[in-house]
Amino acid sequence: MSIFKKIFFSIFILNLSFLSNAKAIPESFADLAEKLMPSVVYISTTQTVKTEGRQFPFQFPPGSPFGEMFKDFEKNQPSERQASALGSGFIIKEDGVVITNNHVIKGAEDILVRIGTKEYKAKVVGADPYMDIAVLKMETKDKFQAVKFGDSDKARVGDWVVAIGNPFGLGGTVTSGIISARNRDINLTRYDDFIQTDASINQGNSGGPLFNLNGEVIGINTAIIAPGQSGSIGIGFAIPANAASNVIDQLIDYGETRRGWLGVRIQEVTKEIAEVEKLKKPEGALVASVGENSPADKAGIKAADIILEFDGKKIDTMRTLPKVVANTKVGKSVQLKIWRNKKLITKRLVLGRLESSEEFKAKKPPVTNKEIEIDSLKITVRDVNKQDIESRKLDKNTKGAVIVKISNKSSLVGLLNVNDIIIEVQKTPITKSTDLDNVVNQIFKKGKKTLLITVINKDNQRRYLGVKVN
Repeated sequence: MSIFKKIFFSIFILNLSFLSNAKAIPESFADLAEKLMPSVVYISTTQTVKTEGRQFPFQFPPGSPFGEMFKDFEKNQPSERQASALGSGFIIKEDGVVITNNHVIKGAEDILVRIGTKEYKAKVVGADPYMDIAVLKMETKDKFQAVKFGDSDKARVGDWVVAIGNPFGLGGTVTSGIISARNRDINLTRYDDFIQTDASINQGNSGGPLFNLNGEVIGINTAIIAPGQSGSIGIGFAIPANAASNVIDQLIDYGETRRGWLGVRIQEVTKEIAEVEKLKKPEGALVASVGENSPADKAGIKAADIILEFDGKKIDTMRTLPKVVANTKVGKSVQLKIWRNKKLITKRLVLGRLESSEEFKAKKPPVTNKEIEIDSLKITVRDVNKQDIESRKLDKNTKGAVIVKISNKSSLVGLLNVNDIIIEVQKTPITKSTDLDNVVNQIFKKGKKTLLITVINKDNQRRYLGVKVN
């Protein structure tokens, strides 16, 4: 055999070997889609949205015939409308436990889950805005076909995937593609580690499953890049199943998350910092500061330390550390490898819980003041809070009852507006919402029906209004 023939024969054998190891392109996804469709649900939510209309540049005095004449055309009253949203989800337990994105159900007053032609009401078991995951439970005793999570760590770039969801409310839509990239960080959440896919994903696909060819969920479709809201351009992102499963288990078991907490503020290790610190390459997470009495503080970790390894896992970049720590069990004893003063040292600590830390509590949004209904005036009010004072630049000693809703049957319609602050009634100071209820009820008990109300309006002007209550 000539040398040329030997070379040709060797190349031919190599090509046959490569083709035999490569996975065949599926002839059809029909069998897979038929099997999985009963486990994918379509979610619709409704919530009440309050809007404020435009105001007249003037107000008619109480009792004016012009006020009665123009009341149907006046647009200064706040209006309410029902806003709806659509999304997707999938069933993981036969008793009707559904997984979706948190942003699909956030703020929802009613949640409906549709499977085929049937609809079920659902309630939120638990939600995690930090990873954008929510767990729902359908309010029914029916049994359903559930799907299982696959090992997303085994998913490779180039693997075939199938997405099923509810794009634009069309329902029952199947698309296919491949995994385009792994470990994508698009600065969407604190724990970004997305699977990127070119399977078509659009509005309404959020919360739906991304399947491998074994019919296992390897991702939760969450986001797309769509310049100019043009729809899918083949760049979609899914939360990996392995990271999602840990959060889902916690939400089902506890109704909340229990993430690990180290207690350090970190920054990127740049090329220049690595050079000064005599590191071979930029890697790890540079500790900028250490929280007082945090697990890191108790273990002796210091500012300027560079964390290179956490619990046996290499920290290649700064963004890796929060994800690794969050996925580690609270209370676990872990070892850290740290670069300090151009030397490698080790530290051991017991991991705390993020949600119990002062750091986490400080980031939580302020609790909304309790709203109370004043039946006699047919309005809903809440106490003035610090946020009102700061955002409206009010006097720091301002107190009163902020109007959040005015019924169409209220005598105050056309006279007061949402966000007006009632500070006096009959010249009696109103320091909180319950004062308003008590003062008005005492006046009505005396048989009086006319009120002198002092308010601070939206322009922060003090105004007096005489109101005859029907």
